[in-house]
Amino acid sequence: MSNLASLLRQGEFVVTAELNPPKSASGEVVKRRAAVLKGSVDAVNVTDSNRSVAAMAAIPAALLVREAGVEPIVQITGRDRNRIALQADLLGAAALGLSNFLFMSGDDPKHGNHPDAVYVKDLDGIGLVKMAVTMRDEHKFLSGDEIRQAPEYFIGATASPFAKPMSADLEKTVEKVTSGADFLQTQPVFDLATFSQWLAELRRVGGGREAAVLAGVLVLRSVEQAERFGRVPGVALGQEIVDRLRKAADAEQEGLAMAVEMVKSLRALPGVRGVHLYAIEWPEAVALVAERAGLLPRPKVKESKP
Repeated sequence: MSNLASLLRQGEFVVTAELNPPKSASGEVVKRRAAVLKGSVDAVNVTDSNRSVAAMAAIPAALLVREAGVEPIVQITGRDRNRIALQADLLGAAALGLSNFLFMSGDDPKHGNHPDAVYVKDLDGIGLVKMAVTMRDEHKFLSGDEIRQAPEYFIGATASPFAKPMSADLEKTVEKVTSGADFLQTQPVFDLATFSQWLAELRRVGGGREAAVLAGVLVLRSVEQAERFGRVPGVALGQEIVDRLRKAADAEQEGLAMAVEMVKSLRALPGVRGVHLYAIEWPEAVALVAERAGLLPRPKVKESKP
């Protein structure tokens, strides 16, 4: 069982963050980025060519992250590979001892640096979760063929509580959970009232099965960044956030303060099992938020009694 899974089962409030592999073959870059996060998080998402921009593959980068002493969560998108390649990657990753996976559809290549690339999308986020569960729990490929030694892993999925209409995301999220997702990471939360409503609706229509919800917290660094994210679909970043940053004497410190406030509010919200910190090109901010929000030191996995 992974460290992340064990902490959640112990009832701990977990902390995750993101690490983008480099657009190069430098393993040292990956290890340096992981070292910045070590001790401040329980696990780190290793992204799969984030925003459809080609970068080092997530699985080998995750091994480098693990070598640096940080537990990885391997992001797997359906954007670039069909189900044959996806199942092959999962078997190989599990054989290498990688335990945590986060499945998502992935951004359209038209928005990345290879706009002419084929958008494979053989499986969407729901289909990917079902694939992983079928392989792990039923010991079968999607073809129905048997897997003699099935992979073992902790299955994550994404959620967009601020999508409009809310019912559209709820339907997809519930299907991911009922299909077997163990945890959910959400888009950044800025509107607590709407997020609370989404949590309540998720419990109401969830069919009895629950997944650990890790609420997204974006650490803003500038007015320009806030304005840019305010235009991203599914991110409910209001004008009051932009105005607060604009009025601040130091935008970075104000962004940190807002993130700390949000972490504390989310921690007090029933149904939230942890936070996922987004700090775009600013990994040092993760440690600062974790410290100022009282999340350090991170808890250890308790030894099970014989």
